[in-house]
Order: sequence, then structure tokens, then C-alpha cells
Amino acid sequence: MQQLLAAAAAMQNQLMNAQQELADASVEGTAGGGLVRAVVSGQGELLDITISASAIDGDDQAETAQVLSDLVLAAIRDASTRAADLQQQAMSPFAAGLGGAGMPDLGEMFGGAGALGAGGPDEDDEELDDDEEPDEDEPDGPGGQASGT
Repeated sequence: MQQLLAAAAAMQNQLMNAQQELADASVEGTAGGGLVRAVVSGQGELLDITISASAIDGDDQAETAQVLSDLVLAAIRDASTRAADLQQQAMSPFAAGLGGAGMPDLGEMFGGAGALGAGGPDEDDEELDDDEEPDEDEPDGPGGQASGT
């Protein structure tokens, strides 16, 4: 029993250390070939947005605003995905440890990670590369309006 309590205390300490490392970490996402850069903490909090001056076209302000909003959104999504990957990497040893300690793997109990919505993008989700333009003709969201993302 003492060994079990000691193991639980050690795991709790390791978990707290991993959570602190995530809080201290930051990841960067980019869009438009680096024209827009977003920095997100390891816990997913947006820390910084940087927009290159070369991304701004003074001749067509409306189009520039739309392009910039698309690039900012893409950079934030990129950084958030990287933060989620970092979280998964930091926390997966604890999930594996719990599954191996006589506790059931909850993901398997509920039909795998995808059944809980943690399996990543759906088949219908489109991912854009940094230099790829969004399809503005496709409806986005409940209102069916194209948002350009």
C-alpha cells in the first residue's frame, strides 16, 4: 500500500512539473509564408500577433483587411494546433501510466478518442497551406455565409 501511495505521489509531482513546463512554453504559428506570426503558450493562450508591414497594401484597403484577417486566423490556428500537440506530448505519459495501472483506457471505453471529439479535424475540414487561398464560395458556419476561412 505504501508503494502505491508513493507511486501516486511521484506521478502527481511529475504531472505538476509537466503542467508548469506547458505554462512556461510557447509555440509559434505562421501564415502567408511568415507574413503573420502568432505565439501561443503551451496551455493555448494567445500571447502575441505580429504582422509584417509587407502584408499591407495601401492601394486596396478592403482586400488587405480581408486577407490580413484570414492570415491572422490561420496563424492562430497553426499555433493552437502546435500547442495542442505539445500538450499531447507532455501529458501522454500520464494517460499511458493510468491505463497501465489497472485503470481502463477511457478513450477505448467510449469508442476511441474520435468519439469524444479529440481525434483532430473531421473529414470535411479543409486545411490550408500557408500559401493557399481559402475557398470563398463555400459556406462557413451556421448562417451559411462565406467567411473566407
